[in-house]
Amino acid sequence: MSTYGVHLLPLGRGDVPGPELFWMSGFEEWHTLLFQSALIRGDGVTALVNTGPARDLEPMNAHWEKVLGARARMRREPGEYIVDQLAAHDLTPDDVTHVVLTPLQLYTVSNVALFQNAQICLSRRGWVHFHTTHAHPHDNRATSIPDDVLVHLVTDAWPRVRLLADEDELAPGLRTWWSGVHHRASVVVEVDTPAGVAAISDSYFVLDNVEKDIPIGINENLYEAITAYARVRDTADIVVPLYDPRNLDRFPGGRIA
Repeated sequence: MSTYGVHLLPLGRGDVPGPELFWMSGFEEWHTLLFQSALIRGDGVTALVNTGPARDLEPMNAHWEKVLGARARMRREPGEYIVDQLAAHDLTPDDVTHVVLTPLQLYTVSNVALFQNAQICLSRRGWVHFHTTHAHPHDNRATSIPDDVLVHLVTDAWPRVRLLADEDELAPGLRTWWSGVHHRASVVVEVDTPAGVAAISDSYFVLDNVEKDIPIGINENLYEAITAYARVRDTADIVVPLYDPRNLDRFPGGRIA
């Protein structure tokens, strides 16, 4: 059986109000999220879950500030840009064989063009939703796939774009399934590791969402949360929320397995 090593790569922090993180809870609270990519390596595969926010954070931060206020702006430490994080693992974007995008947002898709050799893997459901939806209160086109990234995906990168089925396999021991909850393009990435199955996703922001069965507040479908969290609890040995700052306490140095 193929197994993989997994490392989490911190990419920046931002604060969100309580009801965004926990459904109908913490109305007077704010929580700091740590946005992360997951680096998956083994058996000739070097996969990356999300490419991180752009080098220039201002366009994204301007939008976040407009919606939530200045406290929501992303703060990135030196060395947390995706290229620098890969370099810390002796990798360049050209070494990456697969990029998985979940969801389709500025903080996940902005650096796709750097990965010239990778399959670009994204939910077919999310792709169809993006191209068939003219107005949506949550999935704004410009903040889902900006024009420059969209042009790249449908021209130069199109031969490498892989639209994922609801249940799919990228390689033996590396699977995805459509989870929804957060966005129409949200998936769970399951990785067989020496420590068991790791379930990596944005459908849950922090571990408490799954362990305490508290849906994220900014969910698009409460029933998807109930279903997805139950499946993760039943099938995963290691739950990996992509925005949980406690991941670095659970996994020192970001190393999951």
